[in-house]
Amino acid sequence: MTRTETARATLGALAAVVGFLAFVEFTSGVLQGYYTPMLSDIARHLGIHDADVNWLEGAQLMLSALVVPAFAKLGDMIGHKRMLLVSTALTAAAALVLPFTDSFVVFLIGWALMGFYVVWLPLEIALIWSRSRTMENRSIITARAAGMLVAALEAGAIIGALVGGALIDILPLTVVLLVPAVLIVVCFFVILFGVKESPELTGGRLDTVGITLISLALIAFTGGLSLLRLPGGLTSFWSWGVVLLGIVLVIPFVLWELKHDDPVIDVRMFRSPALGPVFLTAGLFGVSVLGAQAPLSTFARTDPDVYGYGLGTTGFATSLIIGIYLIAMITGALLFPVIARLTAPRLTLMGASVLVGVGFLLFLPLHGTYLQVIVNMVIVGLGSGALVAALPAAAASAAPSTQTGVATGLTNSVKTVGGAIASCVFGIALLNGVVGAGADAAEATAGSLSGYMTVWIVCGVTALAAAVLLAFVPKRAFTDQAVEVAAAI
Repeated sequence: MTRTETARATLGALAAVVGFLAFVEFTSGVLQGYYTPMLSDIARHLGIHDADVNWLEGAQLMLSALVVPAFAKLGDMIGHKRMLLVSTALTAAAALVLPFTDSFVVFLIGWALMGFYVVWLPLEIALIWSRSRTMENRSIITARAAGMLVAALEAGAIIGALVGGALIDILPLTVVLLVPAVLIVVCFFVILFGVKESPELTGGRLDTVGITLISLALIAFTGGLSLLRLPGGLTSFWSWGVVLLGIVLVIPFVLWELKHDDPVIDVRMFRSPALGPVFLTAGLFGVSVLGAQAPLSTFARTDPDVYGYGLGTTGFATSLIIGIYLIAMITGALLFPVIARLTAPRLTLMGASVLVGVGFLLFLPLHGTYLQVIVNMVIVGLGSGALVAALPAAAASAAPSTQTGVATGLTNSVKTVGGAIASCVFGIALLNGVVGAGADAAEATAGSLSGYMTVWIVCGVTALAAAVLLAFVPKRAFTDQAVEVAAAI
């Protein structure tokens, strides 16, 4: 077979594996981009401070961290398509709540329950890895498929951001919030009739004790983070005590999982020289890709004539920034398998992390104009797109064959925990400022400039730390040679 014929065969196999999953990720992208330009409008509608928008983000991240381990394990056991359907139905039900309430508590609950969509991508990557089991260059096919899915995701986010930004300027918020709910319902039927189930299912019984233990730990930890954001939370013994309790509760979970025959999370994977740094990188990456979304939107919407900083953009102008950022993410996602094949997946991941770090640190001196913000976001987007596509694919290729869904899910779970921590830290920083913004800033509806500086520093430093961690990954990690060695062992 000639090189051209081989390439065509690979592309044909890739298209067959991806199938209708691209539409699922398109819908996921719409959810991630659609609401961002209107966060300030949502805050005004609910009568809350801009910094309190992070409560929405933090609550959704908390639920995401809880559901991903269970849904990922259930995907391996009873079917990835089946769990896609369940999670989509729950997301649709939650999205239908948002247009019909002006209560912050009800809106917060609905917004949090929409977090079920975060399990879609890891389930899809696990499904692709399972269905490509008989194909040559399995790791490359999975990486390319992941890149295509992320491209669909970001295309959806671009369209969602542009449409959401345009609609919020001309339509009532109730009507605007109804649009994504309808799209999720359509997505459910696309999965039902268009997606094929994984051919390899592990079966078995769900480790309910393990799920309970890790859920209690995550609830305590993220709940403690939420308490820290309340007035006086930073000086409260109880707030810090709940955070510490969440950390301590991880110990009985680990001990239980180590002795369980079929754990919900095989904690031994964290010891793997290939998987361990990937999970840590996912957590550090979550700080910026999840925790910084709301602050970036509210900074752009802040009126510089009133507060002395910000861009004062309209909803549509804000969506253009987001759209350009997402185009950069698509480019990064599609370039990842190409560059990884020319160099190595490990080196490509390191380079992507460096781009994210540099892009955020450039905000420190360059944040005063629309063009400066766009340039920074393009740099961040190139690195972020590569990481979003690469991390679950890398985890799938390095994980045991019976733990594919769990491994890809863990990249999302750890990323979500990182985002939850960042959301708490950023919310506190934006409300108070790390060096004290004064009473006027604290009482105003906009976040403090020192708080935004904190966001950019933390995002930049954590991304560079991820690049350092990846330097310790084995050189042949995430390649077919590594998969063959693991299978032989």
